[in-house]
Amino acid sequence: MFLTHASVKRIAWFRAIELLVLFVGVPALMVWGGTRVRPLLVGALAAGFCFVLLWRDGGFDRSTLWNIAGLRGVARLILLRFAICAVLLTGLVWLLRPDQFFILPRTRPGLWAVIMVAYPLISVWPQELIYRAFFFHRYRSIFGEGAGMVIGSSVAFGLMHVIFQNWVAVVMTIVGGVFFGTTYLKSRSLLAVSFEHTLYGQLIFTIGLGGYFYTGTLRTMGG
Repeated sequence: MFLTHASVKRIAWFRAIELLVLFVGVPALMVWGGTRVRPLLVGALAAGFCFVLLWRDGGFDRSTLWNIAGLRGVARLILLRFAICAVLLTGLVWLLRPDQFFILPRTRPGLWAVIMVAYPLISVWPQELIYRAFFFHRYRSIFGEGAGMVIGSSVAFGLMHVIFQNWVAVVMTIVGGVFFGTTYLKSRSLLAVSFEHTLYGQLIFTIGLGGYFYTGTLRTMGG
């Protein structure tokens, strides 16, 4: 089936509107809409919606949903980058927020252990399905296949974190989004990028930055 130029333009406009609604409108509604909705529930529903669209899309390579070979190809880069960032972030918390340093494992070790186990499944995987697998496939006609896509997905990822209503969460997730987007671009593996996201998320909740990402995760888990 061949699409006319007009049809391609209509699809591009539809995708652009869809992007604004899903990745700008929904976070804005959650913050300023006056409704009390659990972010993890919204994330789960959104991930389910994205998964169905991807699975029914004949142009989507389903192997990217796993692709262990892709993880092997970028594992060294992921671990090296994480080691550097872990040292820097841990040092910053120790210097600037000593009252929060390792506060969760020190004061609530049970909750910390639950987060370490549950966080990858109920938070990381849905986010990466939405902001990497879905976003990279669905909006390539808008952002292309390279740096533009990484930047676009990173900004969208950061905008989602306005629900926490602090600039630290937004800035950190935009930077993290660049890391994750680059990893996904190199590996085409949801497994690889979920592994990397998990490392940073567990680090944040361990060293004392979890308070900036409190809404939803800790409350849902009993915090």
